[in-house]
Amino acid sequence: MFTGIVTEVGNILSIEDKGDHHITISCAMDPARIAIGASIACSGVCLTVVDKGGVAGEGWFAVDVSGETIKRTAPAQWQAGAPINLEPALKLGDELGGHIVTGHVDAVGEVVSVTQVGGSWQYIVSAPKDLAPYIAAKGSITVDGVSLTVNEVADQADGACHFMLNIIPHTWQVTTLGRLATGHKVNLEIDVLARYLKRMQSLAAQG
Repeated sequence: MFTGIVTEVGNILSIEDKGDHHITISCAMDPARIAIGASIACSGVCLTVVDKGGVAGEGWFAVDVSGETIKRTAPAQWQAGAPINLEPALKLGDELGGHIVTGHVDAVGEVVSVTQVGGSWQYIVSAPKDLAPYIAAKGSITVDGVSLTVNEVADQADGACHFMLNIIPHTWQVTTLGRLATGHKVNLEIDVLARYLKRMQSLAAQG
């Protein structure tokens, strides 16, 4: 489990085709504190550490990413040099600063617009039809691994929806969200509580 509070931005150092994609990612974390087999959310995708090295401040870790995972997530993040939001798995007793995040991407969305409003940035993101019922104003959503609050939702004629986010300067600076522009694809994970509520509504309707 994760919280959607990004601890740092790493970069993809290399990608090797070994059946799956063997990807090496730079990090400032102390490799001595990263366990082989540990989970790290990489722009919202839960991946397992299979190798590590370097020193604190100049470390790296490696993960194996299946073709299925790459197909179902934002394609631009799987390129050498690409920045990646990193968050180690939640430990018992850690502060839950965002919301409960599983690291399982539900769909890929697209940035519709980015507008600066005062000192912050207003994003409008499109979500596909299958996700639209789970997105609500004042609810939580994870975008590229970042826990965010939905400000507004506008349903579209095709069943999809556009939702609005407000990105404060701190989030803009310490995550990859500040690099996004219109047309960029992003990983979306809906709030697990919304998933359960939708299921409960479905069962109530059947009864």
